[in-house]
Amino acid sequence: MKTTIYILVGLFINSVFSQGGASVKLDIIPKDALVRADPSSAGLDYTYLHTKVDSILTIGIRKEAFPGAVVLVAKQGEIIFEEAYGYHTYDSIQPTAKDDLFDLASVTKVAGALPAIMKLVDEGKLDLDKPFSTYWQRWQKVKDKKDITLREILAHQSGLEPYIIFLNEVIKKNGTLKHRFVKTEPNNRFRHQAYDGLYIKDRFNRKMYRMIDRSKVSEEKKYKYSGLTFLIFPELIEQLTGDSYEYYLEKNFYLPLGVPTMGFGPSTKTFTNAIVPTEQDTIFRHTLTQGWVHDENASLLGGVSGNAGLFATAADLAKLMQMYMQYGIYDGKRYFSENTVKEFSSVQYPENENRRGLGFDKPLLGNDTLQLKDAYPAPEVSAQSFGHSGFTGTFVWADPENQLVYIFLSNRVYPSRDHQNIYDLNIRSAVQQVFYQAGRAKH
Repeated sequence: MKTTIYILVGLFINSVFSQGGASVKLDIIPKDALVRADPSSAGLDYTYLHTKVDSILTIGIRKEAFPGAVVLVAKQGEIIFEEAYGYHTYDSIQPTAKDDLFDLASVTKVAGALPAIMKLVDEGKLDLDKPFSTYWQRWQKVKDKKDITLREILAHQSGLEPYIIFLNEVIKKNGTLKHRFVKTEPNNRFRHQAYDGLYIKDRFNRKMYRMIDRSKVSEEKKYKYSGLTFLIFPELIEQLTGDSYEYYLEKNFYLPLGVPTMGFGPSTKTFTNAIVPTEQDTIFRHTLTQGWVHDENASLLGGVSGNAGLFATAADLAKLMQMYMQYGIYDGKRYFSENTVKEFSSVQYPENENRRGLGFDKPLLGNDTLQLKDAYPAPEVSAQSFGHSGFTGTFVWADPENQLVYIFLSNRVYPSRDHQNIYDLNIRSAVQQVFYQAGRAKH
């Protein structure tokens, strides 16, 4: 096991010793950063792990759940498993590599928008229980939205519509693009690049906001997943901080965490990492989508959004999830208060049969009583665990009780989103469960 290093970070009132009536306390924070180790150091059986995971992934690839995947697991602060499987596409030309970049899809919600929201809550710039219209003021005049709280929004308890297909606004009935919204060359009003040779009008986001304003809100307050406000959050973050959304994330999280591959628009950067393709798009881009965000709504925002758009390697994602699992600390730096992370990662409305935390997904209520085929995620994860999944076949999960971080990256939407076997075979939960059973298998 690695040695935990401690660093002195502050002095404050009410200490173990006092001077002249005043007391001072040393606040010690563990310097916990991921290291690589053999599975045996975490009490897990190497042969069992590889045999089981290889079997599940081989079946998944053979049944075309995905052409390739990367699995990474950290246990007790040590990366004890990191393997790549299959190929980028079913032609078996380019093998998947451990340092490949994947389109994270909705994992962006907890890796992009959510850390910014959490920090702003920590700083008192956002209040979970005030109406969201306090900050997003255009909703103050929208009758069915003016009283919705940020807590309700993040727990998917607000009644907002799940999704609006904004692509319908830029494509004519004959399938051609509306040139007032999309052009093939950039200019000073069309600077948001959606793909090679596709540029979106800078102010198209205003049209999206107006359509969200007009969208219906269910009168019944119950769990209904909605990603609409995650399209709004980047603009809100910029208003509250004075920084662009992308810069705010890099400055406050990605650079200090040391996660260089995590970011938007990898095709515009100089990474040597290969970028895994997603879907063979027949509607909008009419080509293989690779290096640009797959999600059409995020694409219409120039690929920088709160609902989708991030790319990363498994190893960089693991650092972020390890920080969350350690309740806001990584490598001696505190990113959020412990209370904030615990609040966001706790079930908010169990009385309404809503399993969700704030932004984070949680296990099904009663998950530990279910068989693997019915569970979400693996039935042996703790009730304190949390994470998120992505439409492209991605999945991240942190379990503080068991000190386990699980990363699963794949491109299940290749060659089309019709491929559903990753769900039908419950592959991501099945692989996750292996790491909970491996300790018992060793004995």
